[in-house]
Order: sequence, then structure tokens, then C-alpha cells
Amino acid sequence: MHITFFGAAQQVTGSCTLVECNGKYMLVDCGLPQGNDEKEQGINLPFDAASIDYVFLTHAHIDHSGRIPLLVKNGFKGKIFATSATVQLCEIMLADSGHIQMMEAEWKSRKARRAGKKGVQPLYTTEDAHRAMQYFVPCAYEEICPVEEGIKVRFNDAGHLLGSSSIELWLKEGKERRKLVFSGDIGNFDQPLIKDPDYIDAADFVVMESTYGNRIHKKPENAVGNSIPTAVRAQELADIIERTFKRGGNVVIPAFAVGRTQEILYLLRVVIEKRLCPSFRDIPVFVDSPLSVKATHVFAGNLFGYMDEETMELVDKGINPILFPSLVTITDMEGSKALNRRKESCVIISSSGMCEAGRIKHHLKHNLWRSESTVLFSGYQAGGTLGRSILDGARHVTLFGEQIDVCCEVCELHGISGHADQDGLVKWLTSFKKEPRRAFMVHGDKEVAPWFASFVMRTLGIKTYAPKSMDRFDLLDEASLPIAHAPEDVVLPYLRELEEALAELDKHKDNVQVVVDRMHKAGSEKTLEEKRAVRLTNAINRLASDLEYLKIKWGSDAD
Repeated sequence: MHITFFGAAQQVTGSCTLVECNGKYMLVDCGLPQGNDEKEQGINLPFDAASIDYVFLTHAHIDHSGRIPLLVKNGFKGKIFATSATVQLCEIMLADSGHIQMMEAEWKSRKARRAGKKGVQPLYTTEDAHRAMQYFVPCAYEEICPVEEGIKVRFNDAGHLLGSSSIELWLKEGKERRKLVFSGDIGNFDQPLIKDPDYIDAADFVVMESTYGNRIHKKPENAVGNSIPTAVRAQELADIIERTFKRGGNVVIPAFAVGRTQEILYLLRVVIEKRLCPSFRDIPVFVDSPLSVKATHVFAGNLFGYMDEETMELVDKGINPILFPSLVTITDMEGSKALNRRKESCVIISSSGMCEAGRIKHHLKHNLWRSESTVLFSGYQAGGTLGRSILDGARHVTLFGEQIDVCCEVCELHGISGHADQDGLVKWLTSFKKEPRRAFMVHGDKEVAPWFASFVMRTLGIKTYAPKSMDRFDLLDEASLPIAHAPEDVVLPYLRELEEALAELDKHKDNVQVVVDRMHKAGSEKTLEEKRAVRLTNAINRLASDLEYLKIKWGSDAD
């Protein structure tokens, strides 16, 4: 009985773990690596696809499901177990991913041929994606599914996305029995639409995500305690819309097509219904993304059994929680182009969420230079992406070969992350009634996963380890299993580096504050430089706050 970590091992994307039991080979997730992870681990499968008997899929996001069509293309003929909602989302998301693979291959082929080289084949096609769907087996939450003799599985709500799951896997090999729990992506608590994560009470081994294992999410200023009510989130969004519309600009929201777009629509319905923008009763909202539109229809049709109590109360009253009269969905290119010819202010939601591709880039081109508009980020922006550059205060960006000045307001919608922060992860892990034998920390980058493993071992006393790609362990020979590095090897150097960085930033803080004070005294419209000054000051203050939090968590040794 073995476990091998192929993807999202000291990386965030490309989740893929192999479990072996009684000569059977099972994958938990088969995700597509993205960004720097793709460069490090590659996108081809590091095993024989035809040898895999089963796949257990935590949810539909491409970094967890995106290599399933490749698995089938390479010879897989087993069964893929997932919740019904995950199956429906995979049907549209994998086809969309296949389309992207084909377009990228076509672009690379044209470039290669111009250099006198051979063309490039797509990783898989839309046809491969459609063919993969025949192997899916839909499962209900909280029901134990017999897979075969000695193997059982159960899906529990992970609170991350419609249909997302934490997976319980029971294995029997001879007289030995082991229970594995895979957390999947653990959602934030009190998110719009979907339920909070379920707790699981027992496991021998836990494979757990650690995306935000080293941080606490920033909350809206008027939030009280750890809970963020829908009204607080909606008011923050309303305030942004109100001031932008008063300037005569648009609110442009880069959003992930599946999950985040629907959560924003939920909040917008509240803003409009409660008239939280007192100066503007009519708030035109456009969703400009074919995949977002398809996903919204899936969400709208999967309300029962997946949505939280607040959402179901709306449904019982005959209210669709993510649709409203002023919402317009756009799928064709002409409709998308027409948006940027509008004279009236509006809210535009488009993908991709990190601004790396898709129609959002066109909307940015038409709004970044407008001081009256706002670009509102609603999700994680990875390093090296266009979204991260804009959020970090870039003065200029390049779009379609043209340099565009960034003159608009740039801000974030807080408290809407799809991943639990450190407190949420610890809350989920401490729900086990009996301490697991070992917890493997995955789905975190090479700094965060080992850090969180050490943190858990020190504060909770649970033996932990942050595996690297291709690490393989015997689950029956516990003595052979490694444990995390001692906390002082991982955490204390990190805190010292953080202190040094903060000291360097603090040297410039007084100069920045002078600009901020001048802005407050003038009481005039913020200039671009003043906006950057405010963002820099806030960033320094957040860093100082985070450092103090970590030092408290880790004690005086960090001084």
C-alpha cells in the first residue's frame, strides 16, 4: 500500500496523487500544471495511463481535472468518481480547456513553421475532452460508494466550489486497513452561495492543501470577528460601484469563470435589491465570457443539496440568487466589442481571472487609461501575471503590443477568497476526533507547504511532511515515513528575512506618508501618484501586522 505525489507537491497547481492497494492503481485528481509549475513539473503524465484503474476527483477546476482528457487519450479505460455537480462542470470546463489547447498549438505551430520547424500537436482536443466524459461516475455527498473489494470512497462538501469535495478513501490489503482523507481545496467559511466545508472525524493519513497556510485573509474594515456577513461584502462592492459611477467610469472585474463569477453575481443581486448604491438605482451588469455564462447556467440549475441555508431561503421564495433583470450575458464577439463602445457606466465581469488571456484583456485596454474607471480584483493574482502587475501598482502595461497607462482606480474585494486561510485550515484539521498518524501538506508553493507543515507539527503536535514531486511512501511501514523539518530550520529564517524586508521598506514610509497627508489636506480627487502612495503605505502596514502575528504564533525565538 503506497502513495506517490506527482503534482501540487511544493507547488500549487497540477494536483495528482497516486494510491496503490492490492495491485490497483488510483489517482486522486489529475490536474493541469499552470504557470511556473508547468515549467517545473511538465504537463505530460509521469505514469502509464492505461495502468490506472480509478480516478477520484475532488472538483472541476482545471488545476485538479485538466489532464483527465490526456489520461483518456493515452489509454485510461477505468472509472472517474466525482459529485454530480463536478461532472456537469467538467463537461464544459474540459471542453473549454481542449479548445484552449488547440488554439495554443495552432499559434505555436505557425510560429514554428515560420522558423522552418515542425508544427506542434495540442495536448488534447475538445473531442478528447468529450470522449473523457463517458468514464465519469456521478456520486452523491455523504454516501459511501463501494468501488470494489477492499476499496470504498465517500465525498464530503469542501465548500470551495459547486460540487467540490474532501474525499475519504478506505483501503484494505490483506489484514491491514488504512483510511486516507484528501482535503481537496478547502473553502473559506461564510462564502456566498455554497455551504461551509464539512468536517471529517477520522483518518489514518491526511493529504491536505496548504495554499494559504502562512497567512490570514484580510477582511473588510466593517467586518466583526472571523465571520463576514453577506451584507458586509455587498456594501464594500456597492461603495466601489457608487464612487466609480459618480466619476462616469466602468467597474471592470477580472473573475474566474467558474465559482468566482457566480459569487460576484450573488453579491450584485444583493446590491441592487437592497439599493446599496443610493445614487444609482439602475446598475447594468454584463458577464462577458462564454465559459462563465455556461457555468452560471450549471450553478442556477444545481441549487438543491449544494447551496447554503441563506441561498436556499431565497430559492424557497422564488428568487434566483445569481440572476436579476439588469444582468446581460454575452457569448458572441460582436457583443463583447459593443461593450467598449458604451457611453453609460456599467459593471463588466470577464475572464480570465488573472488577466492572462480572454476577453478581459480587451476591457482592460479600454479602461486602464481612464481615471474615472475602476479595475476590481476578486481573486488570487499569481506572480508574473498581468493581474499581479496591475495590482502591484504598475504605471504601464503592454496589451496587444501597445503600451497602456494605468490611470484607473485599482482595488481588491476582500474576504471572498475560495481557499481557507491558516486559521480555516487549522480549524478543519483539528476537527478530527483522533489525531491522524501523519498529515502530508500539498497544494502550497515551496515556501508555504514546508512552512505550514512545520507550523502544524509545532502547534498541534501532528506529525507532518511536505512531499516533493515523485516522493513515494509505504503506508503500511510507518517507521519509513519522513517528518517535517524542525520549525527553526524553516520558519525562523523566513521571519528574519521578513523583518529585514520590512526594515528596508520602512525607510521609505515617511516619504510616502508626506504625500498621503498632502492628499488628505487638499481634499481633492486622488492623483495616480497619490493612489500608489496609499497602496504602498497600506502594504507596509499589512506586512508589519503579518510579521507581528507570526512572531506571536512562533514565540520569542523569532526576535
